[in-house]
Amino acid sequence: MSTAETTKKHHHGDLRRTLIDSGIEILEEGTPFSLRAVARRVGVSQTAPYRHFRDKMHLEAAMAAEGFRDLRERLESVVAESGESATPLEELAVVYVRRAVDCPALYGLMFAQPCGEDDERLHASASVFDVLERVAHAGYPDRDSHALANAGWALAHGLVSLHLAGKYGEVSQRGLESRVRESFAAVLGAEASPDTPVTP
Repeated sequence: MSTAETTKKHHHGDLRRTLIDSGIEILEEGTPFSLRAVARRVGVSQTAPYRHFRDKMHLEAAMAAEGFRDLRERLESVVAESGESATPLEELAVVYVRRAVDCPALYGLMFAQPCGEDDERLHASASVFDVLERVAHAGYPDRDSHALANAGWALAHGLVSLHLAGKYGEVSQRGLESRVRESFAAVLGAEASPDTPVTP
């Protein structure tokens, strides 16, 4: 993004979002991360980020919240295509895992710090859980939807965390997604769904 584009966005009140997006880019690149680095990337003064974020930790919290919101949107797109009652819970897990593999640094940041009661991360992560719980309730009405959504999230999180830590060795993303489906089938007591593509 050019400095001129950034300035135009800033005049429209979008600088906060631009700083968040640029922070995520820097994080995924693995380059040194700081408010000054984000300011340089955006093309604003070094003091400009402080109008929106108290410090680096505050910006990181906003980036993590954005990661949860993006994940919710991706899950909602899958549900919108097939409907809540027709969406297998494991397909939401596949989207979850796919996103974590695509953006591992952001994924790590999303779970790096505990959320405060009024933290936007808490509300953003709760919105992800709401999607899982709705699908669990619609697809498995005879089960405790809250407990099932919680277990599903924990299973997907555990699988992708083990993968990112290298505990599965060399495995393709397709192989990882198959492992996710097989794991959910084992837990839910049903056959794993076919490896059909899902909208991320």
